[in-house]
Amino acid sequence: MSRDALATEPVARSGRPVARGAEATLRAVDWWGFPALQKERDPKGYRAKALDDRLRRERTRTEARLLVEARQLGVRTPLIYDLDLTRHRIVLEELPGPTLKTLLEEHRDSPDDLRTPVRAFGRALGRLHEGSISHGDLTSSNVLYPDGPSGAPAFIDLSMGTKGASLEELGIDLHLVREDLRGLHPQGERLLESFYEGYAEGNPKGEAAVKDRAKAIQGRVRYA
Repeated sequence: MSRDALATEPVARSGRPVARGAEATLRAVDWWGFPALQKERDPKGYRAKALDDRLRRERTRTEARLLVEARQLGVRTPLIYDLDLTRHRIVLEELPGPTLKTLLEEHRDSPDDLRTPVRAFGRALGRLHEGSISHGDLTSSNVLYPDGPSGAPAFIDLSMGTKGASLEELGIDLHLVREDLRGLHPQGERLLESFYEGYAEGNPKGEAAVKDRAKAIQGRVRYA
């Protein structure tokens, strides 16, 4: 196979999708000898084809841009190996390491072991928010620790994120973190304190306003 062919056709490592979400399918591929993930946005038959193509293309471009801009802010994200807007496809570095969800489940009886990774998570999100980028789908499954729990976290799947995010969008990120920590760990409130400590380090100027908005969102959800 030629070099040009390899550049556009990654070699599949698995015949089945690794994951399938509401918008895209993720497949394990080999990219020039590196393990990678190919994310391709699926067509939606209920939309007119021209509109569907435009939306898939725009969302693919947006995700790629946010991944790059997050790294420029000092927040780790997967490297982009290839971007094919015609096929609505991104080939991404496959990062190793446990997810935050895995750590929360494995350390249910030892919350002190989680204070460092959770604080680092808060610091990384603070940096992202300080750069006016929201994640948009910030669950504990979208936070990885490639260098282990004592290392810096990495964010994956910024497809729902926003550049120039509003205070509301930033507040939603924090609200999702709170709900996730409280729902997945019996000491979620204590872990939330560690998260906020890190968040204040990453976003010292905007911390108070975003936390206030997150509390307001929480109140609206509670009484909805």
